[in-house]
Amino acid sequence: MLRLALRNVFRHRLRTALTLAAIVSGVVGLILSGGFIEDSLVQLREATIHSQVGHLQIYKAGYYAQGSQMPYRYMIDKPQQLVDLAKTMPRVQEVMARLNFTGMLDNGRTAIPILGTGLEPEAEARLGSSVRIIEGRQLSDKDAFGILLGEGVASAAKLKPGDRVTLLVTAVEGALNTLDFEVVGVFRSFSRDHDARAVRIPLRAAQELLDVKAANAIVVLLDDTAATNEIAAGLKQKLESGGYEVMTWDQLADFYDKTAALYRRQFGVLQLIVLIAVLLSVVNSVNMSIFERTGEFGTLMALGNKGKAVFRLVLTENLILGLIGSAGGALLGMLLAWGISSVGIPMPPPPNSNSGYTALIRVVPSVVLGAFLVGFAATIVASLLPARRVARLPVVEALRQNQ
Repeated sequence: MLRLALRNVFRHRLRTALTLAAIVSGVVGLILSGGFIEDSLVQLREATIHSQVGHLQIYKAGYYAQGSQMPYRYMIDKPQQLVDLAKTMPRVQEVMARLNFTGMLDNGRTAIPILGTGLEPEAEARLGSSVRIIEGRQLSDKDAFGILLGEGVASAAKLKPGDRVTLLVTAVEGALNTLDFEVVGVFRSFSRDHDARAVRIPLRAAQELLDVKAANAIVVLLDDTAATNEIAAGLKQKLESGGYEVMTWDQLADFYDKTAALYRRQFGVLQLIVLIAVLLSVVNSVNMSIFERTGEFGTLMALGNKGKAVFRLVLTENLILGLIGSAGGALLGMLLAWGISSVGIPMPPPPNSNSGYTALIRVVPSVVLGAFLVGFAATIVASLLPARRVARLPVVEALRQNQ
């Protein structure tokens, strides 16, 4: 049966080539589109991690839910202890404390509301590989009263490196407090809304401004995003009795999950469209083949072969086509993905961002396997009805086609 099926497949080379082209193009399209979507999600994920949230953050219990309304109720009084504890975990690259606050930035001409972060400059610089300094320089540990401005803040206040500004905040005890800072640089992250209000100052300056020695959050950077849930579980176990909560990057970046769900739903629709396209192409090819070979099938049945044997023959032929086409499509898709990735695809800034990026086509095993299965399954399903129809054809009617 297999030998006969192979001979039949390669006997009609043009029709076989057209069928294989339909299967290959569908599989290649799925691999390229799926790899593009996966790269978009990976780049968005890493930009989120390496510009704002890190892989993990440790808070006082209740801060994530209520901290935006009452931040001073959820202070970590001894942040260094948590920093030292987090550093003992495997896969940890950096651990740093942050103190978040709100206030007003005054440049002597106008005052604008800001969201401030007190941070450890050099550790944050290693975390923030997705943050670009577009003017001036990065904040350093030597800048006791230096300030980094988000691009939107600098534009709204018409500030540049070297200018002097004053921060006005309400301290923990309720008193107003001010400190003067020198602008050392202007930064751009992946989020335009964030940059429109964000400023960064050294942690000690923020503690002096708020008159505290505490922090709001401990940020943990890992050497591999895949280890996030494992390390988070280990930290939760160590901190469960201390009144702390551990949040992962995807919990902190709710928009990422929504974006990923949208992209994957779109890819699912694309898979369905490709499946239908391959089905229609293969059905057309199989119907043409069966119509031309009806007399041949009649001869087989006249020689004693049952309809089931004819059905299996047609199915085997399309199984071979499906295997060859899907395997060839998978191989070609991977080669094209690697070739395109070596050049890159310049992309415009995504929504709510000022920065474009270079997209790649990632070769993801699950996407390649899924594309292979879609191409193979479509070919098999497309052959079922035509094979069933010819297997039930009366022998006499089939033999008339030989005339």
